[in-house]
Amino acid sequence: MNALFDWLVVVLALVALVIVLLLRNTEGEDESAIARSPFEADERPDPVPEPVATPEPVAVAPAPEPVAETVSAAPAKPDDLKKIEGIGPKIASVLNAAGISTFAQLAATSADRIREILAAEDPRLTRLADPTTWAEQAQLAAAGKWDDLAALQDALKGGRRA
Repeated sequence: MNALFDWLVVVLALVALVIVLLLRNTEGEDESAIARSPFEADERPDPVPEPVATPEPVAVAPAPEPVAETVSAAPAKPDDLKKIEGIGPKIASVLNAAGISTFAQLAATSADRIREILAAEDPRLTRLADPTTWAEQAQLAAAGKWDDLAALQDALKGGRRA
């Protein structure tokens, strides 16, 4: 009997809470809106649209002539830098993140700059990789001289001159 009384008190408290919340929500409404039937038409006039100003014509300068760039800032398709002996997936991703994604860009980058990029990412990479021949290999790859690149890579060991 005692448990039944406790449940009854909880249910009544919840009902009272719901009623209070419903009354709070209706307090802020306009009283005429409460008394009005939902089927009555809204008698407020339609708002008048603001006049739109016509913009003044602006003189447009002619487009500048396109300038040919020596190295494209965003190449259409990045090259697979892993084709260069001594560059693996990790180093290729580091070079790509540094903006070097083509053989031409790699060929134009000094070995010292590549060491700086690798050291900034992970100093251990400079001990694992020797970029001294990468520019030469990348130059051959960029030129499409795959046979010459293969001959050079046969003479290298891990990207280093043997």
